[in-house]
Amino acid sequence: MRPLSVVSSLASLLFVAGTLGTLPGRAQANIASAFPQKPIRVVVTFPAGGGTDALARLIGADLSKSLGQPVVVDNRPGASGNIGAEFVAKSPADGYTLLIVNSSFAINPSVFKKLQFDPKGDFSAVITFASVPSVIAVPYQSKLRTFNDLLAAGKSGTPPSYASCGNGTPQHLAGELLKVSARMEMLHVPYKGCAPAIADVLGGQADVSVNTLTNTVPYLKSNKLRALAVTSKTRSPFLPDVPTVSELGLPGYDVDQWFGILAPAHTPPDIVQKLNAEIAKAVARPETKATLAQLGFATTTSTPAEFQKLVTSDIDRWQKFATKINLLVD
Repeated sequence: MRPLSVVSSLASLLFVAGTLGTLPGRAQANIASAFPQKPIRVVVTFPAGGGTDALARLIGADLSKSLGQPVVVDNRPGASGNIGAEFVAKSPADGYTLLIVNSSFAINPSVFKKLQFDPKGDFSAVITFASVPSVIAVPYQSKLRTFNDLLAAGKSGTPPSYASCGNGTPQHLAGELLKVSARMEMLHVPYKGCAPAIADVLGGQADVSVNTLTNTVPYLKSNKLRALAVTSKTRSPFLPDVPTVSELGLPGYDVDQWFGILAPAHTPPDIVQKLNAEIAKAVARPETKATLAQLGFATTTSTPAEFQKLVTSDIDRWQKFATKINLLVD
């Protein structure tokens, strides 16, 4: 009988061990199913009224309906987004504090010497859900009628000036990448925002605008600006007749401004997945897609892993480029 007793005890032990082994997974699932139980905060690293803020409020309203809890937009601008990012990096990893970012997040580590957070290690990627290219444009009456005219001017010995939305922005990097790719010169004029940058091009204080499609399209429609090229890999559906820089003789050129959601590192994976699924549903709604299109944004979606890969690869890409041209803004 003793051998049977030993076998029976061993079986019981294995059953208990197996049951205990599943408890963490069950606990994670229970946490996710009960989430959220209080309001969610979405930190925006830019002032109210801008494109990123508009996206946060649009997605937040949809999330609030689907999750049954308020989604509060918290604007924490400053230091090119680093202040808000640091706040979220140091917040509890429970899914109740999220960060909406654009691709400036991946550029900042390349151009700022000291960050108070690790952009690769302090965040869990949730989803990327929208993108917008920049448009290289000139005043409608400019002597620079085509992209080739711009390249020629940049090699003439009297380079044109270009206005960007600020140091370290995707528009700044788009201009610098153009200079390197085309082996031309342009004088960078940084502004504290996209609106004043485009206003000074319209006023003749700068020769060329490198600005978001959202800001540029109204002036194209009113014949105040002329589009020379878009900076994305493929043509924008909102400007189908405007070629890409790559098409115009600089293969491989691609600067697209993506938007996404990050959570603090170590946020439970099931909560990250739940947020991913709900945001993907929100972006897929026809009315949300239509609103985004009106704002000039193309909708995208991704898994958390795909977005993490995008963030990491862009950080590495811009770090390599910034080192090559010795680019720092602080």
